Amino acid sequence: MKIRLETLFAVTMTVATVASSAMAAALDSSAGLGNVRLKGYLGGRLDAMIERHVAGTDADYITAAFMEKTETKGWWQTEFWGKWMHSAVPYSVYLQGGTPKTLRLNESIRRGIDRMLSSQEPCGYIGNYPDELRCGEGWDVWGMKYTMMGLLHYYDATKDENTLAACRRLCDYLIGEIGPGGRRGRELWQTGNWSGYASSSILEPVMWLYNRTKDARYLDFASYIVKGMTEPEKGPRLLDLALKGVSVADRNEKGYTRNREWSYVCKYGRSKAYEMMSCYQGLIEYFEVTGRRDLLDAAVKTAEDIVREEVNLAGGCASSEAWFHGSRKQHLPYERLQETCVTTTWMRFCEKLLDITGDSKWADQIERTFYNAYLAAMKSDGSEFAGYTPLSGNRWHGQHHCYMHTDCCTANGPRGFLCFLKKFFRVKDGVAEFNFYGSALVKADLPDGGKVSFDVYSLYPRTDSVRIVSHTTGNVPVRFRIPAWSAISEVKLNGTPLSGVEAGRYFTVSREWKLGDIVELKFDMPVVAHRLESNVAFTRGPVVLARDSRFADGDMTMPFRREAFKDGETVPTFTAVHSPSDDIWMAFSATLPIGSHSENPESANPTTVFFCDYASAGNTWHRDNHYRIWFPMELGPQD
Repeated sequence: MKIRLETLFAVTMTVATVASSAMAAALDSSAGLGNVRLKGYLGGRLDAMIERHVAGTDADYITAAFMEKTETKGWWQTEFWGKWMHSAVPYSVYLQGGTPKTLRLNESIRRGIDRMLSSQEPCGYIGNYPDELRCGEGWDVWGMKYTMMGLLHYYDATKDENTLAACRRLCDYLIGEIGPGGRRGRELWQTGNWSGYASSSILEPVMWLYNRTKDARYLDFASYIVKGMTEPEKGPRLLDLALKGVSVADRNEKGYTRNREWSYVCKYGRSKAYEMMSCYQGLIEYFEVTGRRDLLDAAVKTAEDIVREEVNLAGGCASSEAWFHGSRKQHLPYERLQETCVTTTWMRFCEKLLDITGDSKWADQIERTFYNAYLAAMKSDGSEFAGYTPLSGNRWHGQHHCYMHTDCCTANGPRGFLCFLKKFFRVKDGVAEFNFYGSALVKADLPDGGKVSFDVYSLYPRTDSVRIVSHTTGNVPVRFRIPAWSAISEVKLNGTPLSGVEAGRYFTVSREWKLGDIVELKFDMPVVAHRLESNVAFTRGPVVLARDSRFADGDMTMPFRREAFKDGETVPTFTAVHSPSDDIWMAFSATLPIGSHSENPESANPTTVFFCDYASAGNTWHRDNHYRIWFPMELGPQD
């Protein structure tokens, strides 16, 4: 297959009307990525990640498993290429142009595709399992899921029919093996791990394939998968348990606990966070085509439960990759907190819900997770992602998986930035929409053939204000997300305050735009205390604050005075200060009532200590650099 690198990703689609926007998004996995160019701090983080991680990935290495076909342990070597393609192709569209970085990335993508297509067997199989282990208890179907995603991302960007044909043949193989009447004699939900979650999540790319081909066989196969996900008593049960209001941490089979037969690769249990959310993404894709509202309702109820019961102040969730009612336990030192795969998939789940519901609360969730758990997991040079990101302790490398020098989290990490980037600015139903803020150049095409363009100047969320300058002419409604955490927000147009601004809603400016029009937004960003049992943590806007050992300002385990803070109380003594290190994005000093033994005047005085944004805390990845966000408070005799 010969494709000129200069034209490799020349084909992109334009999102048009709302009825067609969801379908357009489904038909172009990189839609809108050429519309935003991030600048400043975030632009630097993104550029570093693309350069050192995405473009730096060795396509030969991550496709070798498909060429060698030596799997005997039932592991997941075949997920890495598809995950990489899920970010490599969109980031190539984001970069555009003929820079050396873009050409290097495009060459890696093309070489990977060539190797993957050459590895496909006459029966259609692409993978590394021997025939006797295929579609069994391992991660073979899971690997096919990511292979299909990788192939479809490439097809979206190039419209290469050979790649689409390879994806079809792979799906046809799977249908013949474990579809209705398949030769393996087992149901799809009975394969893989975690009560069928892992294998069932292939529903998402099956729906992608149907949307691109309109072949009824793939919709029929999707219906078969959905039946397995929702009906069998011992299957995933993603519908009835959700609609009954059963919390995600309480959905295990009767008598099953994480301590019985639990292991990293586990056959039973419904508490695995990453795989569960991946299944719901597929169910939403199925709803979009079939209109089965009960499936969307189940997904929304599940996500709302995750927000209520699992998500912590940093926007992360899960211990040892499983649900555990984590929001009420986040002050405790649970093991393997905030797996990056869970963090990234939570952002993708919220992104899909934002698309479908239009409710800004899902953008609020993406923002909180992105600025905290996600950026914290990314190494400061962008080269890799931590496997787990605890709320206190150290940042550190992930494990090496499957005898390879990579891991699922490092492979998954770049996909999280895409959620933020794709929803930063977009046009939906003829309305331009800002969901996130930061220095950027944004543009988009309108359904009527017009264009919108704005410059965004801001240090947000380091500062509380945003300045947006119009390069747009014509009557275009533009709406701005007002974060739910900002109790009092201001929007000005050319210096004149506008009324009707409400927290947790979009604010729309409809006018005949002129070149040089200026919109200014100002948000309410006090530092707020959060109490959980006898512990306290602090947030400022969407950002969680942490103490870091680099400040060398005393014992970080020293308790705060008893009853020093009330939950939800504003703490006025925090002041922004110069960062002591290039690795620290935001820094604050605070004079607080810290320490016990206040019987002498010296100890009774408040103490000045320093905080930084949680994403910067511990980001040297050195064992002597430690941090924490939850702090103990003194206990009294009655506690």
